[in-house]
Amino acid sequence: MVRQHLLRLIPDLGHVSAQEQARASLGALIGIAVTGFATLLVLGPDTIVPLLVAPMGASAVLLFAVPSSPLAQPWSILGGNVSAALVGIACRLAIPEPLVAAAVAVCLAIAVMFLLRCLHPPGGAVAVTAVLAGPSADALGFFFAIVPIGLNSALLLAVALAYNRATGRRYPHLRPVKTPSAHGTADPAPRERTGFTLADLDAVLKRQDKVVDIDRTDLMAILTTAEDEAYRRRSRDLTCADVMSRDVVTIAPSTTIGEAWHIIQDRNFSVLPVTTEDHKLVAMLSRDNFVEAVGRGLRRPSLRPAGRLAHGFARGFSTQMAVERIVTKNPPKAYRDTAIAELVPYLATARLHHVAVVDETDRLIGLVTQTDLVLALFKGDIGGEAAGRAA
Repeated sequence: MVRQHLLRLIPDLGHVSAQEQARASLGALIGIAVTGFATLLVLGPDTIVPLLVAPMGASAVLLFAVPSSPLAQPWSILGGNVSAALVGIACRLAIPEPLVAAAVAVCLAIAVMFLLRCLHPPGGAVAVTAVLAGPSADALGFFFAIVPIGLNSALLLAVALAYNRATGRRYPHLRPVKTPSAHGTADPAPRERTGFTLADLDAVLKRQDKVVDIDRTDLMAILTTAEDEAYRRRSRDLTCADVMSRDVVTIAPSTTIGEAWHIIQDRNFSVLPVTTEDHKLVAMLSRDNFVEAVGRGLRRPSLRPAGRLAHGFARGFSTQMAVERIVTKNPPKAYRDTAIAELVPYLATARLHHVAVVDETDRLIGLVTQTDLVLALFKGDIGGEAAGRAA
């Protein structure tokens, strides 16, 4: 019983691979070593300034082990450590009793970091360090916040920027820019209109009223990815083979633009797969390809799409050109047994309306459209339908 209670005290960090643990540990080693030696080169061996302050070890843990944390971002380390050092020096000068000064310094440092939106846990240690630094703090005064605190923080941050990017970790985590709708309207993207939204997450976090050590957008991405994973699990029995169109009209790469345009217009197609003689998929031709090609050729992007196309033909855009000059090469592909849930991100966010279905040799065997996907979902409980077919 006691053992069970003790085990509950161990935090659940989730799965962290041995490779990631080694990456973070090596980064901290490089970061602290470079920071210390670079400070030595800047200040020289005879300086009274500490070459490396202890709180940098705590900053290294955040910068290299959890670089996605809001507490580990550039403004957090620079603003947090420097502001905490200034508060610590002020308390050292104003309060004679060191223990009282240290306690007040940590209290005020947290308040200042909240105010400046640069909360950084090692800042508390920086405040205490500034109070108890000894003669060097007396000699430097408020300059102690610049050297060594600011210098150490800047050097460690520089190493973290280079190391995290070199090892495949996105750093820093910049706040996302609001992107306009692809259609130029005020409506959010389709993905943002279904399921829970960032506004829902913000409402929950507001009710919780506590600091969460993860970026809101990262948390949103994790939750939506988990939602996708759950949907894939529930719908794994419904595949492209169940919903795809099989009688697909195709064209060859040598087909002329004029011929392809007549097929699209006469049959009211949005897209035509482009295949070789042995029916291997090589590209997709859409209405947008015509408009983009004419626009690029005439350098008249200001015209509306229909106007660009008409203007292009009037100015000599040749209908005898082969479509291979304007097609979209290497289009996204799916396979017969690909779960339809796998197509949702493509059809919802990649501005695609069709996904080609190929076999193991890249031969085209079908086409899945947004309409196919919507109708499959509209029929009701996917799991129930799949179970019925299996029975």
